[in-house]
Amino acid sequence: MFKHVKPAHLVFAVALLAGAAPASAADKAVMMPVDQALQTQAAREALDGSVAFYFGDTPHPPVVESFGEFVTNKKTNAFGKSDAATCQHVVLSNFIAFQNRAKELGGNAVINITSYFKQKEVKDNSRYECNIGFLMSGVALKGDVVKLAE
Repeated sequence: MFKHVKPAHLVFAVALLAGAAPASAADKAVMMPVDQALQTQAAREALDGSVAFYFGDTPHPPVVESFGEFVTNKKTNAFGKSDAATCQHVVLSNFIAFQNRAKELGGNAVINITSYFKQKEVKDNSRYECNIGFLMSGVALKGDVVKLAE
């Protein structure tokens, strides 16, 4: 049936089709609630409460010391998982990175948190942007690591 097709052309066609499917399948950006991600059992186990998270321009106590801006960018396997599950998992990885960085620097909060996927800032006081693809989901966040007055 394919006697006149050169093997190199067949390999190229198969590779082209295989590569095109995941790129076009369900790539989307969704806004997800922060509270739901922070209330999961995994979040309760991973976040020790020593660092507070303030999204957007949410009010917070006065800043005593600032340690600079920090960007997190995490990805996770999304294949066969619900949007909510994959987004909650990957945003938790970002929170853990924020917590570790704040503790390392002597901070107790991350303020002014915004979504920062592909360096595009999306500010929201209660939601983060989760980018969901066929195989991977990703969340990038940017925030200021600080020590707040108690």
